[in-house]
Amino acid sequence: MDVDAPLTLLGGLSPARFMRLHWQRKPLLVRQAWPGVAPPVARAALFDLAARDDVEARLVEREGERWRVRQGPLPRRALPPVSRAAWTLLVQGLDLHLEAAHAMLAPFRFIPDARLDDLMVSWASPGGGVGPHLDAYDVFLIQVQGRRRWRVGRVADPSWVEGAPLKLLQRFEPSFDWVLEPGDLLYLPPLWGHDGVAEGGDCMTCSVGFRVPARVELARELLLRLADELDVGDRSRLYRDPQQPATTEPARVPPALLGFARAALRHALDDPGALERALGSILSEPKAQVWFEGARVAGGDALCLDRRTRMVYDERHLYINGEALRAGGRDATLMRRLADRRALTAADCRRLSAEAAAALAGWVDAGWAHRVGAVSAPGHSPARTPGRVARRPVP
Repeated sequence: MDVDAPLTLLGGLSPARFMRLHWQRKPLLVRQAWPGVAPPVARAALFDLAARDDVEARLVEREGERWRVRQGPLPRRALPPVSRAAWTLLVQGLDLHLEAAHAMLAPFRFIPDARLDDLMVSWASPGGGVGPHLDAYDVFLIQVQGRRRWRVGRVADPSWVEGAPLKLLQRFEPSFDWVLEPGDLLYLPPLWGHDGVAEGGDCMTCSVGFRVPARVELARELLLRLADELDVGDRSRLYRDPQQPATTEPARVPPALLGFARAALRHALDDPGALERALGSILSEPKAQVWFEGARVAGGDALCLDRRTRMVYDERHLYINGEALRAGGRDATLMRRLADRRALTAADCRRLSAEAAAALAGWVDAGWAHRVGAVSAPGHSPARTPGRVARRPVP
């Protein structure tokens, strides 16, 4: 992608200019950003997906000032009639289940994959929505069917309505009021208040969300990963205090033990690649509902990643579905190309070393990648090997 070329998706802004002017700064509304856009899933098929136990779905209903939320699976009998007003069905991770939804992520790959969460779809009857709220997410809202009114503004007081099953803003004073038609796009930075309400029936909005890690949560995950890498067999580093005198203050923590604890943490970071490996493994973990199954019989000489596979890299490592590996020279160049393009041509595959080719063969066997006749052919399999990652919350 040429990040300096203007994009209709961004209202004529180039990706580079959008990132300088709007990303994490201010909203952007683009009329007809996606001309001729079609829903990635029909209403009936979406309702069927919501009934599956491997799909994350929620039903939100409103009656006056009262809200009700029900978690999936949601069989069809659990959903209200489509003619009833003020209800919404939310299905997260639609890109994991449908190729049409996965394809909708491609235009946004000027943003690092490490930040991508998923594509969520919201179907709403007239008046349906989830109330005024804010998210710790960068999000692109694409209207794909019907009309939705969005009220948007900064939030001076982020306090919630007490007792509500959703995190509804107690006080919300919007600065903008827009009605989006099919093909329109609205970008919202994190922590901007917004309230979307369907106008008319069969309203469908796709939400491409980019996660914003919280420092404390990321630190917790990193420490857990670093602990997993420590050599538990190293018993030579036991705490020793042969100079500890008898004490009249038995409840006081010994200063030497505190120093030993500090040194233990420093040791966990002594490996210059430990932090990078921990972060890369976290960022490449698949969704909690993702399972992979083995390779299919059909194949070809080219290769593409399964749509559920997450693959990123840094200066020294490659990370795929939570696993870290080293590669150098031509192999590193080709593996990074696979991560960036999510596919390798047959010619590229033939240039891999025997060791790298064996690694790719293992990924194919695990269902993480697929042999195809050409790199444009998708080839995806149903899920059967678990992974996990934090999900985007509904307010």
